[in-house]
Amino acid sequence: VFPEELPGLPPDRDVEFRIELVPGTAPISKRSYRMAPDELKELKTQLQEQLDKGIIRPSSSPWGCSALFVEKKDQGGKRLCVDYRPLNAVTVKNKYPLPHIDILFDQLARARQIKIREEDIPKTTFSTRYGLYEYLVMSFGLTNAPAFFMYMMNSVFMNELDKFVVVFIDDILIYSKNEKEHEEHLRIVLTRLREHKLYVKFRQCAFWLNEVSFLGHILSEKGVAVDPSNVKDVLNWKQPKTVIEMRSFLSLAGYYRRFIKDFSKIAKPMTSLMKKNAKYMWSPNCEEAFQTLKKLLTSAPVLAQLDVTKPFDVYCDASGNGLGCVLMQEGRVIAYASRQLRKHEVNYPTHDLELTAVVHALTIWRHYLLGNTCRIYTDHKSLKYIFT
Repeated sequence: VFPEELPGLPPDRDVEFRIELVPGTAPISKRSYRMAPDELKELKTQLQEQLDKGIIRPSSSPWGCSALFVEKKDQGGKRLCVDYRPLNAVTVKNKYPLPHIDILFDQLARARQIKIREEDIPKTTFSTRYGLYEYLVMSFGLTNAPAFFMYMMNSVFMNELDKFVVVFIDDILIYSKNEKEHEEHLRIVLTRLREHKLYVKFRQCAFWLNEVSFLGHILSEKGVAVDPSNVKDVLNWKQPKTVIEMRSFLSLAGYYRRFIKDFSKIAKPMTSLMKKNAKYMWSPNCEEAFQTLKKLLTSAPVLAQLDVTKPFDVYCDASGNGLGCVLMQEGRVIAYASRQLRKHEVNYPTHDLELTAVVHALTIWRHYLLGNTCRIYTDHKSLKYIFT
């Protein structure tokens, strides 16, 4: 399960990776990128290594994308990659759903563990200074690779999912109530990997942790928190000068919106600049919203882990600035939610607006609340009699 290097070609599996093209697509061929002498030397070495392992083979395909190097984050050095953007643009997208993000084995050696269907191999061809080569195994530069790998991992761990295993593409989180239970869970997961001949990078694994970073969050017995390493540079974020820069900031902030009360209301001055035909003019209100979000991101609270055996409390509020909701259990916040008013909602009477906030909360947290006891709190007393 923990080899230092992958042992050659992966085994034949029930499924092979396919590359379905948009009808009428002609082969696409791109010139190889220029490389420095040191890079050419490294290119020769890595090509030979992959040839020896049977991962690639020489090609005479009419297809061809460009190869390039990227820096390895975990151990230094360079990794040979292929710029598959031209191929991805004409590939029919796999709609297999990826789970929402709302060890443990981090970085399963995902790439090169699944064979490509023989007739699709020529499409993976890449051009180099030393000729054309094609992959016999799936590369993660291919557009459908994450969805396909997610499908395979869900199939492998179907019996364990949501019992003590969470899978997000190549990240596996194993959670247990105590050490004895955790030992058994680890044994089951390792057995599954061994049975399916899937391999893990041992140096990137972490075991027996009371606190873990997972998908930008810190998980512990205390609850769920924002991973400080993901937002450490937020305080130094410069004022956005363009809509693109502002969208980049809001994308990061929005990822953690469940930690920020009234996120949409706070961000409204900024998001209003993104409306169609809106002129980009940074106002004092925008600056205040920007600074407030930066502060809240870097001081976000620890949210409680929900317990489906206990009742939920939902607090709802509405105003001319938007809707705000809080999901709680036993006095602890599980999540915040908010959104701005839509055009037709701006003219709603107070009764309808407060009811809209309730509907919004029940809709976004339906998967938590359905089948459980739920109490709804609103400051609009007339809603108490809605069913009478």
